[in-house]
Amino acid sequence: MKKINKIMLWFLIIFFSIFILVNIAVSLFAKPILIKQLEKNLKLHTSLGSISVGLPFSINLNNLEIGDLFRADQVSVTPNVFGFFAGKIILSNMTLVNPVIKLEQASDGSLSLPKPESKDKQGQKQGQKQKQKPAPIYLTSLIIKNGKFTFIDRKIDPTGYKIILGRINANIAKIMLPPSSLKTNFNVVLDFLNPDTQKLGGLNFSGWIDFGPKDMDGVLSIKDLDLTYFSPYYGNFISSKKLLSARLNISALFKSKNNALDIATNFRLSDLTYAPQEEQPEGELPEFNLAQNALDLFTDEHGNLILDFNISTKLDNPNITIGELEKIILKAAAKNLSRQSPETLIKKVSDNIEQFKAIGKNLESIFKGE
Repeated sequence: MKKINKIMLWFLIIFFSIFILVNIAVSLFAKPILIKQLEKNLKLHTSLGSISVGLPFSINLNNLEIGDLFRADQVSVTPNVFGFFAGKIILSNMTLVNPVIKLEQASDGSLSLPKPESKDKQGQKQGQKQKQKPAPIYLTSLIIKNGKFTFIDRKIDPTGYKIILGRINANIAKIMLPPSSLKTNFNVVLDFLNPDTQKLGGLNFSGWIDFGPKDMDGVLSIKDLDLTYFSPYYGNFISSKKLLSARLNISALFKSKNNALDIATNFRLSDLTYAPQEEQPEGELPEFNLAQNALDLFTDEHGNLILDFNISTKLDNPNITIGELEKIILKAAAKNLSRQSPETLIKKVSDNIEQFKAIGKNLESIFKGE
């Protein structure tokens, strides 16, 4: 027994000695090499506080900063040793601690992302020396702790309109068995913030997705979102009148089988208040557009709107046009008529009979699928 204990003690001493030496070597030699490679590939100034190796086997990058695009207190990755034998780089786990990402859109629509080299330069380099393709990189797990994402839009506002997602916590992981499966579990929680970091609303998205058969089962929840902050994006789609306040709650079930994605949505607008409208010149009919006025028409006397509708699309290429979305929403809004009293309806359409006829014709065309 004493001999076994002695062997174990020597093993631990040797192991930790090697571990300390590896950390020293990585700190001295790996750090400048990594910075050089990141700057070469991303064309952005990069700084790194330190690099270390953790147990059981992880590489930790501390105080990493890449231009104005990205910074994090720590980026930790765990390489899969068996992947190297297959000629692949497999990262079993990546953890980002307090990551901050800032993305800008210029007035011409371009994004502040690293630009790849032009084809001419790539061709010149390939002509000088044929290079071997880099090994593909696969990520099986991503954990985000207290992240922040800032989008500055100078296209919609020259001064820079900010959309901020804060307190982002996410856990996205591929299931381990069977190894060939592409099924991935996910859970994402975040807050919408204004430039003063005050909360505008919250989001929770959880479930699983299988990229093999293109199946999915997920739940999306948006709670108490101050919709008026995003008015530069939706314009008069929600209402032809200017909204002073609007609270949005959404609950959506994502179900996909063989790439056929159905999104069953419960859409709730509450606390709707409007800015005073200018009076229309006498004898002139107000301009009416069903898509812009329908939500005003179908809200109840308390200023609330509850819609239940389904969106059908493809999981690998989710796409729906504004026109299609308008029809879906208006069909759902029409169901709310039964909840309103005749007096309320008459009051809403009593401005003039021609406007009421326009509503009827538009609804008729929608329900006929025109």
